[in-house]
Amino acid sequence: MTDHTPRLLDALDAFEEGIYIINEDYTVEYMNKFMSRLFGDGMGKKCYEVLTGSDVPCTWCRHKEVFEAQETHRGEVFIPTVNKTFALTELPVLNRDGTRSKLSIYRDISDMVAQKAKLKSSMASYQRLFTHVGCGVFISSKEGRFLDVNPALLEILGYQDKDEFLALDLATDVYLRPEDRRQYRRSIEKKGQVVDYEVRWRHRDGHILHVMITSNVRYDESGEVLGYEGIVVDRTQRKHNEDQLREAHDFMDRIISCSPNAIMTMAMTGEIKLWNAGAQEVFGPEAEDVVGKMNIRDFFGDAVTANVLDMMRDPKFGGKGRLNSFSQTFTRGDGKAIEGNLSASIIYDERGGELAWVAIFVDLRDTLRTERELSEARQHLLQSEKLAAMGRLTSQIAHELNNPLFGIMNTLELMKTEIPKSNKRRKLLDMSLSETMRLADMLKKMLSFSKPDQDIRVELDIHTVLDELLLLYEKRFRENSVKLILNLMEAPAKIMASKDQLRQVFINLFSNSIYAMPDGGELKIRTAATSSTLQISVEDTGTGIKPEHIGKVFDSFFTTKTDSVQGVGLGLSVCYGFIKDHGGDIRVSSREGEWTRFDISLPLL
Repeated sequence: MTDHTPRLLDALDAFEEGIYIINEDYTVEYMNKFMSRLFGDGMGKKCYEVLTGSDVPCTWCRHKEVFEAQETHRGEVFIPTVNKTFALTELPVLNRDGTRSKLSIYRDISDMVAQKAKLKSSMASYQRLFTHVGCGVFISSKEGRFLDVNPALLEILGYQDKDEFLALDLATDVYLRPEDRRQYRRSIEKKGQVVDYEVRWRHRDGHILHVMITSNVRYDESGEVLGYEGIVVDRTQRKHNEDQLREAHDFMDRIISCSPNAIMTMAMTGEIKLWNAGAQEVFGPEAEDVVGKMNIRDFFGDAVTANVLDMMRDPKFGGKGRLNSFSQTFTRGDGKAIEGNLSASIIYDERGGELAWVAIFVDLRDTLRTERELSEARQHLLQSEKLAAMGRLTSQIAHELNNPLFGIMNTLELMKTEIPKSNKRRKLLDMSLSETMRLADMLKKMLSFSKPDQDIRVELDIHTVLDELLLLYEKRFRENSVKLILNLMEAPAKIMASKDQLRQVFINLFSNSIYAMPDGGELKIRTAATSSTLQISVEDTGTGIKPEHIGKVFDSFFTTKTDSVQGVGLGLSVCYGFIKDHGGDIRVSSREGEWTRFDISLPLL
């Protein structure tokens, strides 16, 4: 071995780096202590045997370049036998005796390489996150320019060209108002960050975006503000959904609040959770005194409340969890009796458990009172119809009896001239004539009874007559599933007429229409006017009239009704007579199985 100074060797042993010296045939001439601890004592051995346990030189060795070209080489090398990475320096050494050696320095950089690999991996992960994250990510300058943004932010704002986007002025091109950008800067610089900061931005096409920013300030080494960085979440659709949900909630709240009916929501225990203005009006107490403080049993009683809950749970009252209708009468705290109808349903959770129940109570006091009044009016009307029919029948009978009766009277008068007064038969003849005259007088009175107000005519609006009758027939239409369709002229339709007779006309027409629509249908009433004539049409979608019957409908005693209770065939003949008496006309048209229409014309004032 070539002589080396002891002081140099001691210095090399102090290094925390591996150092060894080889000669030209790869034989190790020197190894410092650090190298020996890593690879063991290799003095006199081939360097590649010491380092890798191989019998050939290492692939990274620059033996030729160092010994022949006298070059120094640096690089990194991983040695599997010790599982470490080294920064390798190989340089030529000229010994005192003129021979040459190669000095190799192995500095352990395993930790640094591992950290570098982690850093590289982290950078790659960050770049992937920056590129693919669903929310917008940005870095901006204090002056108001984006320095870098991810694809998601470009998409949020509707841009494809990143260079175009980076050229935008934030205050004027992105924020809806420049003041919004200034307010953002004041907020973030005051605290160093903002979290869930809501602001409005402008999309490339001009529509408004609602975004939420979470960001922090970027400072330089001296603490001066460089700019800002953070993330942006597009809340436009969520904001739209929230607005719609809030509007729907407010609208539903207004519906509940403004409903004239009592609407109540209760826990299954009966504790009242909701009490609208309608409930306050019907039951008395105000919501603030009821909600969370009272039980529905305080109003309905234990028995009725339990009965309602049982009916809701029984499918036969409207389906599971529903009660379609339950008539209820109770006495309020002030002693007033309340008649109404209760409907209710149970609210279930996602597992089918009972959460609460809601009830609607409809106050029917006014309706029931009106129905009772209308029922009485209908009874009076029915009686009037019967009397009118009887009068018309009496009138026709009297008219038919008058002709033969006057023939009998004339015959008796002639017979009197042929029989002397002293004759016993003359007395019998006088008695017969007297009774015949009495019968004629009775018929005259019957005729007068059958036309009680034919000459009493007043100025009236036909719409008033129709409104009164439609109110009278409202329940009957509803019970028979008849839908009423009105097309009435706006101006008053004034005529000179007998109100009772016109009422009788429309009563007959409405009754016939209901009879013609046993399964329900539509009843259309229209009024119009020319310069001198009022036109009224009444059309139903009933069974219609057979073609062979169309010419007979106005004949007395003609009817297609098989039930004698329904009529005797006088209704339309009376209508025809009344309209003609008023100087008007009535016509009928029909398509069997589809519709029937009566067209009435009356002279206007």
